[in-house]
Amino acid sequence: MLGVVAGTCAGYLVQADREPTGLPPLSQPVLAQAKGEAPEPLPAARDRRVKTDGDLRKLLLKKPRGAEEPDWPMGSDGWMELTEFAGYYEEPGDMFGGLVMDGFRRAAVTGWSDNDHSVEIRLIQFRQEETLAAAETVDNSQYWADEEDGTDSWLVPGTGEGRVYVHKNPDREPGYEPVYGAEAHIWRGDIAVEIWVYGSKPVPKKMIMDLAERQMERL
Repeated sequence: MLGVVAGTCAGYLVQADREPTGLPPLSQPVLAQAKGEAPEPLPAARDRRVKTDGDLRKLLLKKPRGAEEPDWPMGSDGWMELTEFAGYYEEPGDMFGGLVMDGFRRAAVTGWSDNDHSVEIRLIQFRQEETLAAAETVDNSQYWADEEDGTDSWLVPGTGEGRVYVHKNPDREPGYEPVYGAEAHIWRGDIAVEIWVYGSKPVPKKMIMDLAERQMERL
């Protein structure tokens, strides 16, 4: 034991007399810049962010020829403020706070009416700095659409999990005609798409599916 202790002490003394070993430098060597021409930027037709960072209203479906302007409020000049958008929900105060937390950026809206049905389309864009808010918003909307009794749904081709919903049971209120409804909830990138159709007659699957497919083509 005395030999082990003596050897250990001798080792510490030898090490203490040595010059400290220098550490490697923190900085790294400068890399030479690559030579040659840089690749051309993607054209707007292929760069999704260029399209969606512009005037979002231009990506909405156009009002069909012969259709009438809607008789319900739809924002100002095609834009819907955060407070107005949150006001569509049963708990607007909670929804307002949730949208702020989700990074709500802006919402573009359009709509029209014909003899049998009314249509409203919303494009809701999020900043998506911390969460995939567009996908989460659509997932939540799809959950509640599925919860309604007498509802059929179908996937929208080419959109991943995008779906359309047709509600076969109308909403009934005393003093009013029954109102049938259909809806679509789809997302792409940082944009959630909502399409709502209401009317005095059942909404055909073909109608809501056609609206969803054509709107996604524009995105």
